[in-house]
Amino acid sequence: MRRRYSLLIILLGCLVGLHFPGQALAGEDAITIAAIYAQSGPAAAGNAASLAGARLAVQELNNKGGVLGRPIQLVEIDNRSTPIGAKVAADEAARLGVTAIVGSSWSSHSMAVAQVAEEQRIPMVTNISTHPEVTRSRAYVFRVCYTDDFQGRVMARFAAGELGATTAVIFRDVSSEYSISLAQAFRTTFARLGGEVLLEVDYKRAQDGFRETMASARGIQADVVFIPGYDESAAIIAEALAAGLPGPFLGGDGWTAGNFIDRGGTGSARGYHCDHWHEKVTPAAAREILATGRAFLDETWPVGWRSATALAFDAVYLLADALERAGTTDRGELRRALAETRGFPGITGELHFNEHGDPIKGAVIMEIVGQTSTFFTWVPPEIEAPERAER
Repeated sequence: MRRRYSLLIILLGCLVGLHFPGQALAGEDAITIAAIYAQSGPAAAGNAASLAGARLAVQELNNKGGVLGRPIQLVEIDNRSTPIGAKVAADEAARLGVTAIVGSSWSSHSMAVAQVAEEQRIPMVTNISTHPEVTRSRAYVFRVCYTDDFQGRVMARFAAGELGATTAVIFRDVSSEYSISLAQAFRTTFARLGGEVLLEVDYKRAQDGFRETMASARGIQADVVFIPGYDESAAIIAEALAAGLPGPFLGGDGWTAGNFIDRGGTGSARGYHCDHWHEKVTPAAAREILATGRAFLDETWPVGWRSATALAFDAVYLLADALERAGTTDRGELRRALAETRGFPGITGELHFNEHGDPIKGAVIMEIVGQTSTFFTWVPPEIEAPERAER
C-alpha cells in the first residue's frame, strides 16, 4: 500500500500543472509567490474565483511598481483537487524556492499545503479555508478569512437574537469536517443562549437523495433549521419543506457554493447564511482598490464566489504589505511581519491577527429567498485586537 502511495505521489509530481503569468516580469529579480489552487478536478470551478483574485492583485501591484522595488511573479500550481495533489504542489513550490504561498481554497487542500509550508518555513496565507486546524500550532500559516468556530457562533447568535429562536434542528454532514465543526459551534453557543436543539440529523453529502434522512425530523416543530453544508443544503431544504419544517433555514459560507441556487435555494422559505464579504461593507480605505478591481462584481459568477476573489486579493496584498514592513524577502522576517499585522485595510475588512494566525474580523449575513440572495447585515468582530504576541 505504501508503495502504491509513493508511486501516486511521483505520478502527481510529474503531472502537476505550473503556470507563470506575466513572463515579461519573470527573472532573478522577481519575488515569487506560489498560488496553489485546483485548476483541474471537481474543485476547479470554485477555485477559479480565488485564482482570479490573486492574479488581479499581482497585476495591480506590478502596475504600481511591485514590492520592495521588485516585480512579483505568481507561480500557479494545480493541486488537482486532492490533498495529495496539494502536498505535491507545495513540495514543488518549496523546490522552486518561492518567497510565500497563497491558497488553497478547500480546507483539506490547505492542511496538506500547510504541513509542507511549516516544515519548509514558507509563509503561507490561505484566503478561504475556514477549518480551525489549518493554522493551529503552525507559526508560518495564516488566513484572511474567519474560522468555522466563529461563523458557527455568529449563526447561533443570529438565530437567538435577530430571529428570536429558542429551538432548532441541525442537519450535519458526517462526511465533512467542515459541517461537523460548524454544527458543534452552533450547538454549543445556541445552548449557552438558552436555546435547545430538538434533533440532530446525520447525513452524507454524496448519498442518493435526502427523503429518508428527513424521516426522523417529520413533525418536529422548531424555530430554525441549521444546515452547515454546501449546495446539497438546497436539496435538504426542499425535503424539509415537504416534511413540514418551514424554516427559516440557516447555513454557513458553504451555501455560497455555485450550485446552491441552481438546486433550489431556499424554495418558498427564508434562509440566512454567513459570508465573508459584500461590497456594502468594504472599508473606505479599500474602496479605491475595489473601484479598479471590477472582477469582484463579475455577474457570471455566483455571489458567494466574489467573496473568494476578494479574499484572495486581500491575501496577496497582505503579503505585499508584510514584505514592505519586513524590508526583505527573508522568509523568517516575512513571517514575523505577518504575525505583527494590525489594522491591515483589506477589501474584506480591517485585519488583525490573533496568536493562531487567524484574523479578528467581522462577518456578513446574507438573506436568501428562493433564487435571490441579498445583503442582510454585518456582524462586527467578537473582541478587540489582542496585544502583539510572538509566534
